[in-house]
Amino acid sequence: MGKVDLALGVLNGVLGDYLHRQNNALATPMGLYHKGRSLPVEREALRAAHPHSTGRVALWVHGLAVTEAVWAFPSEPTTDYGSLLERDAGFTPLYLRYNTGLHISDNGEALAHLLQRLVAEFPVPITELVLVGYSMGGLVLRSACHIASETCLPWLSLVRRSYSIGVPHFGSPLERMGTVVAQVLRAVPNPYTRLVADVVDLRSSGVKDLGVARLRRQDWEDTTSPCTPLLPPPGIAHHLIVGALGQQGKWLSAMFGDGVVSLASASGRTGPRDTSPLFPPENVKVVAGIDHVSLAHHAEVYARLRESLAVEVA
Repeated sequence: MGKVDLALGVLNGVLGDYLHRQNNALATPMGLYHKGRSLPVEREALRAAHPHSTGRVALWVHGLAVTEAVWAFPSEPTTDYGSLLERDAGFTPLYLRYNTGLHISDNGEALAHLLQRLVAEFPVPITELVLVGYSMGGLVLRSACHIASETCLPWLSLVRRSYSIGVPHFGSPLERMGTVVAQVLRAVPNPYTRLVADVVDLRSSGVKDLGVARLRRQDWEDTTSPCTPLLPPPGIAHHLIVGALGQQGKWLSAMFGDGVVSLASASGRTGPRDTSPLFPPENVKVVAGIDHVSLAHHAEVYARLRESLAVEVA
């Protein structure tokens, strides 16, 4: 992965919605990528990229302001969770790249239709589609599943397991902090502080959605009403891998989580006292002593994935 692609990932995370509106060539179109190159969702292209495809497919979806390169282990750039899982459990890895500055719901809709094309074009019949999302990627996957459920897209029936790695299911407090700062500055009757507020508020639609986990179009079209939690589709076993800077149960972990996403939000809870989490508590695995960035390429995280995915499901 070259420095240009990495820079484009950051640029799209910050200004991706603006670039898209301007039809700027720097805006990243959603698509599959293989070894750093665009992979068309066409039968022959997929066969050439994966000559030993199996019917078990794992889709890997990155987070904000990065690309699929985030999955690579720093010490072994050609190794990632996808390649390891292909070796250990026979799942063909497919990597998504997308414009993280767009609304999560827009990316969810695009992904829902891309997956329908994938099922039609894949070289062999897909028998199981596993969805793995890191950070914002997990919210995009939830949005895509919601759209597939609402519009009866057949690919959803192939999904029996999904994995959220460091996903802010109830938003990210860091983004919300930026929102509060902008609101306070804008309330001060001074043109200079208001100008600073405008600069602080220059966050992409995707970043703003991330702050409160807006997964549907109506969530951002009407920001005066609180977002209603989007329940996960039935029939899918949802697994959550959560990072914690300190040891589980300690105040550091409870307060800061992985440094970006709180322990509660990554666990599908509104807060420490939430008794009605979105996902079964037994499916939440906390990895202690790990930060948000490292969750995308860490041996212990892979061990949790492999342990779960090595099990056949009915």
